[in-house]
Amino acid sequence: MTFGSSLLSAIPGLRHAFFSREGGVSGGIYQGLNGGLGSNDDPAHVIENRRRMAEQMGVAPEHFLSVHQIHSPDAVVATGPWPTEARPRADAIVTRTEGIAIGVTTADCGPILFADPAARVIGAAHAGWKGALTGVLESTVDAMEKLGADRSATVAAIGPLIRQHSYEVGGEFVERFLDADADNAVFFIASVRPGHSMFDLAGYIRMRLENAGVLMIDDIGVDTYADERFYSYRRSVHRKEPDYGRLVHAIALEP
Repeated sequence: MTFGSSLLSAIPGLRHAFFSREGGVSGGIYQGLNGGLGSNDDPAHVIENRRRMAEQMGVAPEHFLSVHQIHSPDAVVATGPWPTEARPRADAIVTRTEGIAIGVTTADCGPILFADPAARVIGAAHAGWKGALTGVLESTVDAMEKLGADRSATVAAIGPLIRQHSYEVGGEFVERFLDADADNAVFFIASVRPGHSMFDLAGYIRMRLENAGVLMIDDIGVDTYADERFYSYRRSVHRKEPDYGRLVHAIALEP
């Protein structure tokens, strides 16, 4: 099963998908469509899962691109396929090349897909709290503009991520955000546990996008922690599981 953005779906010549964990061949704790090249799942299962996703995106498996994610603010430009073993270390991809799908993997962090319909420039960003705080969204928009996009004409869609009612954080986490900007206090509410707060990652991402000049923003509103159709790093930790699957979220320009 895939989830989509109504704003992105309205753009002709574009394919996108926020993939759930349903429809794959992985088993055990990875049950379903695990696309995590860095997971400890059977590599053959991951390859088959990614082949299925590439097929749905209308591209060959070697044209289904992702990066080695490091929770950075870095964005790279894709002009064609790169070997899986030589993936760039970054957390966002942008392109204006038709016939390749660019994607990011998540398991609670925020996936954001971008498109400027007129310029035919697209992007995909992986924004956990660290990437969002250090500027990965702004880096993605900047990189798209260098390819000819207009940020005010760009559509951004926020995909499945951990939502505020599931995202408890400690005092040091809150302090880090308040040190960056005191106005970030609006993204925290008190937790039932003393000394802890609940963090609105989706709201924070939306604010950073708006401040970067992106005006058209969609949010599919899914909570990866609460919804078993999605992989969740935090849920796996709470269940004391040894590893977790990764969701893939991709976008492509049709030739």
